[in-house]
Amino acid sequence: MKFTIKTASAEELRTGALVLAAFSEALFPPALKRADEATQGKLAKILARGDLGTKAGSTLVLHDLDNISAERIILVSLGKQDEFGDRAWRKAITSVGKKLAALPATDAAVAFIEPEALPPGRDLVWGLSQAALLIADAGYRFDAPGAKPEKDRKGVKNLVFILDAVTAPLKAAVAQGQATAKGIRLTKDLANLGANVCTPSYLAETALKLSEQYKFDAKVLNEHDIEKLGMGAFLAVARGAKEPPRFIVLHYQGKGAAKKKHAPIVLIGKGITFDSGGISLKPGAEMDEMKYDMSGAASVLGTLQAVAELALPINLVGIIPATENMPDGKATRPGDVVRSLSGQTIEILNTDAEGRLILCDALTYAERFEPAAVIDIPTQTGACIIPLGKIAAAVLGNDDALAT
Repeated sequence: MKFTIKTASAEELRTGALVLAAFSEALFPPALKRADEATQGKLAKILARGDLGTKAGSTLVLHDLDNISAERIILVSLGKQDEFGDRAWRKAITSVGKKLAALPATDAAVAFIEPEALPPGRDLVWGLSQAALLIADAGYRFDAPGAKPEKDRKGVKNLVFILDAVTAPLKAAVAQGQATAKGIRLTKDLANLGANVCTPSYLAETALKLSEQYKFDAKVLNEHDIEKLGMGAFLAVARGAKEPPRFIVLHYQGKGAAKKKHAPIVLIGKGITFDSGGISLKPGAEMDEMKYDMSGAASVLGTLQAVAELALPINLVGIIPATENMPDGKATRPGDVVRSLSGQTIEILNTDAEGRLILCDALTYAERFEPAAVIDIPTQTGACIIPLGKIAAAVLGNDDALAT
């Protein structure tokens, strides 16, 4: 979806859909007031009947209203004003995104990114960035490799945010939201691929393509290189897999950061492209979901793409240890002892604890960059679900400012 911003009279704009917002108490933000006046109070009458739900994110589609140039109006509820905040606003925006993704129109306009319809303490820059991100992400669909593309796929392709003024910070906000959504899309696409497609080599090829597209440094180590470095913990996991392991290092330096020689921020993403558990085999039920055990690696690649897309003036390193964890005659056994890159010996009691093995070598490797901070993305799903459930995400750190 392509985003633009412009100043215009919302009720006079010719478009496939015009998106407006209202509070459940029939409190109208300015854009809705103007549209209501153009329809001689018809919108107010419709809302008074209660056709628009009171919960944040409820929507109502109206067609061919008099004195409105748009083919249809989409009304979205912001919920109760005394309960209005970031969560309600995001629900409304996400609902709009889903509606636009299913709409039989190619263009639309959003006219409620205005101070009166933003959560308390939030400004237009925040609102536009979040709106671009959430609307783009709400319309995400995974297209499997080899699947025939839908010829008549519905959904808005061009979206205009209608504002009172267009400024450089507002344009930058839309670009930030769109770039972040692009990185999220890459992350989701990689995670959704089957493990027979998204192998360690595939992750490495994706990393190299990104580095070529955005002109940053990339290095991919093969099994011989990894062994020569002394990454015994990483190789212990890779031993049972026919797919060769890859150790991927990406280094992005924004122009300002390169001149000032800032210490880098290092991102480390777990890249287990399929986790059978190894000799300590996992239960068969839902094992197909173990293709997602490379989501940490995918998120590193998505982050690098978003950062490079925005040409941020930062120094960023991405490290991805990528391998499968499979049972084989050569696979590591419970009770085996290996030596990590740091020189420490490790007794492996359970081969399904593969994440800490590949990540400990990656963390040791990261030391050579003398980083300002290290952010490790381990996708330790089961360990998080047991104490926190399926909704909350876990963050553990030794720097409160960084963690928050």
